[in-house]
Amino acid sequence: MKTADPELMRAINRLNVLDTIRRHGPISRIEISERTELSTTTVSAITASLLDDGLILPRHEGDIRNEAVRGRPRVALELNPDAARVVGGKIAASRMVFVVTNFRGDVLSKLALPIRIDRQPIGVIADLVEDGVRRCVVDAGLSLEDIDSICLGFPGVVEHRTGYIRSSPIFRDINVDFAAEMSTRLSTPTIVESDAHAITLGHHWFGKARDLEDMVLISLEQTLGLGVLHGNRLFRGAGGLSHNLGDLVLGMGPNGAVRLFSQAGESAILGEHQADGRFAEAIRLGRGMTHAQALIKADDRLIASAIRAGEAIGLTIANIVTLFAPPRVILVGSSLALGAPFLNSLRDAYALAIPPSLKGVSELVFDDSSDDFWAQGAAAVALYELYESPWSTTGPAL
Repeated sequence: MKTADPELMRAINRLNVLDTIRRHGPISRIEISERTELSTTTVSAITASLLDDGLILPRHEGDIRNEAVRGRPRVALELNPDAARVVGGKIAASRMVFVVTNFRGDVLSKLALPIRIDRQPIGVIADLVEDGVRRCVVDAGLSLEDIDSICLGFPGVVEHRTGYIRSSPIFRDINVDFAAEMSTRLSTPTIVESDAHAITLGHHWFGKARDLEDMVLISLEQTLGLGVLHGNRLFRGAGGLSHNLGDLVLGMGPNGAVRLFSQAGESAILGEHQADGRFAEAIRLGRGMTHAQALIKADDRLIASAIRAGEAIGLTIANIVTLFAPPRVILVGSSLALGAPFLNSLRDAYALAIPPSLKGVSELVFDDSSDDFWAQGAAAVALYELYESPWSTTGPAL
């Protein structure tokens, strides 16, 4: 009978212990053992190694000078915030947002640049991203030499392991090796990630899924994205591919497959209104959905598009819950700005489509996260890469 690779198991256990300290620290070794179901001997060995590597710090709880206190003071463990510093960025069609964080995920600086970059030449986009990263790092009182890793989140289909962006509304071209381009420019290891995966990890680290090991996130931005967290880890496709939820087939029509983006994508919702003077400037500035909400309140024709989109998303969520049965489904993105017509039709369609056996299994959570939070999610991706890389080059990819 084949046994597991001992080096791989040690890497998995070490990551498990470190992540437990991140989520629950300051925490004692006994509590770590209880939460990870590892033996106290194993936990002691792993935490000793983490202390030697400077990734965690001890905290003595209780007054060791008080002779009235019997026994040794309780020692708790927590992440060392100075163990690493990373940059996370959200790159959207009409804006870029960057944050610098420490190893604990605390934000040291942030920078928002309302610049339209979509469909620009790759060199121009790279110039703007480079300037944004450098400015945010300087604002944190650091230099690029102090930065251990950079992660940039893009809409579209991203192959995480190779750094290729297979397709994105940001680029004119396909299969863009943007990670290599930025690593060379910045002389710092740079990875790319789908914005949906970044915000998923952001919610796991700091937001509405911090208490969960499994969850699903659906992003309703310029593209429709999906993030699946299982056992505290992102589920990726072959080659580390992200999931383009907009390509999901809802059925067949006279012209072939009917895909989700044709019913619930931003372009489908705005439709012919995109050429309207009321919309043109708002869309150009990335505020199309917010402007649409104002028109819906005025009984504009957009209400029908919002209802149709909500129904399509509700059916999609029901299918995802049928497949994965996650305890929580988090919805984020600009489409939430459409308001009651969209949200009510989504909830109604979901309630009708979910199998009776799964009713009440998954909680639907709607979150209007700021761009800063999306960038923090990208920083969390960079931190997870650092969690693994010091001790295992063969361990499982995040």
